[in-house]
Amino acid sequence: MGSRHTHDPLMLSLSKHGGAALAARPFAKLRVRGAGGRCAVALSLALLALAGPAASASRLDDLRAKAQAALDKRDAVSAEVMLRGAIRMGASEDALRAHLGAALLAEGDRAEARNVLEGGGFAPGTEALGWRTRGQIALDEGDLRSAAAAFDTALKINPADADLWVAIAALRFSGGEQLQSVEAAERAVALDPKNARALAFRGMLVREQFGLGASLPWFEAGLKAWPDDPVLLGEYAATLGDMGQYRAMLIVCRKLAQIDPKNPRPAYLQAVMAARAGQTDLARTILQRTKTALRSTPAAILLTGVLEYRAGNINVAVEQFDRLVRMQPDSLAARKMLLRALARQGSDPLIIQRFDADAAQPWAAPYTLRLVGESWQRLGDKARAEALFARAAHPAAHGPAPLPTEFSTNVLANAYADAPNRAQTAVPYIRALLRDGRKDEAQAAADRLRDANQGAAEAHLLAGDVRTLRGDAAGALADYQKGAAIRFTEPVLQRMDAALRALGRTRDADAMTSRYLAQNPQSLAAMKLLAAVWVSEPRGDAYIAVSRALAARGQPASAQ
Repeated sequence: MGSRHTHDPLMLSLSKHGGAALAARPFAKLRVRGAGGRCAVALSLALLALAGPAASASRLDDLRAKAQAALDKRDAVSAEVMLRGAIRMGASEDALRAHLGAALLAEGDRAEARNVLEGGGFAPGTEALGWRTRGQIALDEGDLRSAAAAFDTALKINPADADLWVAIAALRFSGGEQLQSVEAAERAVALDPKNARALAFRGMLVREQFGLGASLPWFEAGLKAWPDDPVLLGEYAATLGDMGQYRAMLIVCRKLAQIDPKNPRPAYLQAVMAARAGQTDLARTILQRTKTALRSTPAAILLTGVLEYRAGNINVAVEQFDRLVRMQPDSLAARKMLLRALARQGSDPLIIQRFDADAAQPWAAPYTLRLVGESWQRLGDKARAEALFARAAHPAAHGPAPLPTEFSTNVLANAYADAPNRAQTAVPYIRALLRDGRKDEAQAAADRLRDANQGAAEAHLLAGDVRTLRGDAAGALADYQKGAAIRFTEPVLQRMDAALRALGRTRDADAMTSRYLAQNPQSLAAMKLLAAVWVSEPRGDAYIAVSRALAARGQPASAQ
């Protein structure tokens, strides 16, 4: 981008938890295999507890307690073995159905867990666990509607279940209800202050709201109570790595690998660390240890593409970046990486086909303009190339610009009328209105979407972006601040920084961006925002410090 006033384009849709970060699910699918001897002991306990063909209520309670204890120790296989053994000896399937389903899900066998849970009813006292587990399966598979229905049923049975409230928090976050997710996570912690899942998820949300540094105490508090919990260890390691505390991250990764050997996260995090240090071969070797576990994870796809690009395997890099762009078509970072790989591959016709429209946009970065211009030049259109080179040499400051949409306003209006409060229909319609110059109508649609989705940070950002396009910096700042109160991420930071400076509040902008950098010390966006301002101000020492930090990360102090 060309100046410090540059904004990102309007986003495509309200985000779902995921993006580029490799966040762990709140209910990790642990595949810890108990030792054969331990399984045999568990089976013996089950058979002793069920001496007759039908177990008494007290014996069933005792068996369920033993199964739950095994699950708490991440020994799902032992729990499954003892429960199936008891059923073979005559115990009621309904009496043990909920716990058996939970054990199967913990092993990662969603299909069999579903078959068990849907195969009959749940005994009194186990209904909440059964419905919560059914909801977890639906949530893991992206079926948010079914997950919500199952969690609602469980909530009516046991509203004081902290694990259920963590699941509800995860559901709400996945559905874009980020503020409501925070409320659910807080409820979970209040119900059980030492619950590992609750503390881990609350830490993740604090990381989104307030920054990396603010989240560390939550993970550390959880690890004091549950020092061997894989989810807590994974989130703690990831946060330490993002803060640049690599030695501490490695210690945590080694512990996580010992506790949960099949967990791919330690290898991924170590590969990221090696990549940041420029050790491409080592990073590739480490990443290969994850095999296919992360093949559909955007962050891992991006890392694979970068490493293959560095190693000179350009065709493989193109394949990876192309996958990423198809998964995230409006990610400018992913598109930039694909463009760079295609240019190195020498695919000029493909560059023109896929990126000439990007170069025509007002938000096109100088880098994009140069590469597309070079392709036009090699293809013989010198006039088109020179026009792009001229724009790259003198980038103009600009505000946010809507990403293009290929459909007509009338077509999008019909879909919008059916579901005006859903991002999937509202955002393309708002883009089309902005393209047609109908800014007031776009603002009304954006405000309606925001008001219907008060808990979604991106809805506030979208309304603010339209206000910025209409020249209302003060109104945009108010929207951005509401979004920041929910999730204070780099896109929010960039918008708020631009709005504050447009209003002449340079000290406030400097202070806010500096605070963000203190919480997120590896943030390139924050460093570049400060460098762009301090280079022209009497703050030579501060500018030198920031520019050196950027140079150490292979980044120029100015925007590209």
